[in-house]
Amino acid sequence: MRADSYKEAEQYILELPKITAKNSLEDTRLFLKTLGSPEEGKKIIHVAGTNGKGSVCAYLCSILKKGGYRVGMFTSPHLVRMRERFRMGDELVTEERFLWGFRYVMERLGKMRDLSGKPGYHPTFFELLFLMGMVIFREEKAEYVILETGMGGRLDATNAVQSPILTAITSVSLDHTEYLGRTVEEIAGEKAGILKPGVPVVFCGKRKNVAKVIKKRAQMLGNRAVGVGEEDFFYSKLTNKSIDFFMHSRYYGYIRLKLATGALYQAENAAIAIRCMEQIPDGRRMTGGQIKEGLEEAFWEGRMEEILPGVYVDGAHNEDGVRAFTRSVEADGCTGSRYLLFSAVSDKNYGEMISILKDSGLFREAAVAGIHNIRGVGPETLRRHFNGMKCAFATDAQQALDDLLAKKKEEDFIYIAGSLYFAGEVKALARRKSDD
Repeated sequence: MRADSYKEAEQYILELPKITAKNSLEDTRLFLKTLGSPEEGKKIIHVAGTNGKGSVCAYLCSILKKGGYRVGMFTSPHLVRMRERFRMGDELVTEERFLWGFRYVMERLGKMRDLSGKPGYHPTFFELLFLMGMVIFREEKAEYVILETGMGGRLDATNAVQSPILTAITSVSLDHTEYLGRTVEEIAGEKAGILKPGVPVVFCGKRKNVAKVIKKRAQMLGNRAVGVGEEDFFYSKLTNKSIDFFMHSRYYGYIRLKLATGALYQAENAAIAIRCMEQIPDGRRMTGGQIKEGLEEAFWEGRMEEILPGVYVDGAHNEDGVRAFTRSVEADGCTGSRYLLFSAVSDKNYGEMISILKDSGLFREAAVAGIHNIRGVGPETLRRHFNGMKCAFATDAQQALDDLLAKKKEEDFIYIAGSLYFAGEVKALARRKSDD
């Protein structure tokens, strides 16, 4: 396939099925070899988990950039632009570089089919983006590459990389149960599939049953396993704009840290990032000041992000994510009323998510809307789950957001949650409003 523009390349990728049968890791490894093994010579940090993995990647990227390293970061999903999946430091790759990466991979697809003996082979949506990322990071001369897994771990395309310097597993909870397992322990086993022999792993240790699975796998492989628990950090000062907290680090001493977000759960993700830095040689050579500045300057979209005055979007998209979201809302210092705009995709336990939101008692009223996505739940279905609470519904996010903004007073807050796809949709709407 020949693409003459970024838009053509993006459209081709969008038309690939997002959830479909994966190719084998052997196929992905063979394609990497066909592309000239772009992963070789890179210091790769591989991150899996249910919630928080993108944030941990962003914090690691910012810290390493502050240390003077060239850092490539591959994450998913994107919120507004597909290029968000590829970053060098805190910058998205250009449309020209994106197009170059697409062409580079697609021009070698024929050779891959010949080598594999599979004339019908084609990388999936996620596999193609991963392969593009690896050749882009090689071309950009990245020293570090931070890889976020997609849905799982063990069978994830990113797990084709065989020699990371570090692995990390963030908070694990029930999500994608039809693909990853029906219990938290089974899902943790899938996430722990990214561990490699002799490579340290840093993990979120707040759930003992999850920690047990990860430590057992690490022990089998002869890996050092470092858990991060709630006792490793404590909050100092909270506002809806920032979080101050303390943490005792092994190499940087007792440090006070500040995050430019009102999302309380980001302190845990920042703590995991710090523990990761302690496990790599370059991290040990960095100063506490560089760690502190890297975290302060880090920004990750869609996590309690203020997109318009008093309007916050959060990517909470499963039960644990919604519980963490409500804890942050509770600490926001709002002096007026809170309104909620909610949507979800059909393969999530949206009924339980809504129950958590209703039971919190934090919101004066709610609104629901559909998502321009084939897996989106209809607004009428969502509204039924809000029974007992005032709830309006709209056919799309534009109407729902406009209706809430018309009600909002200066001291009121509006929150958007339930889906990363929906978060991206609303962010795009807010961007257009800001440009008007």
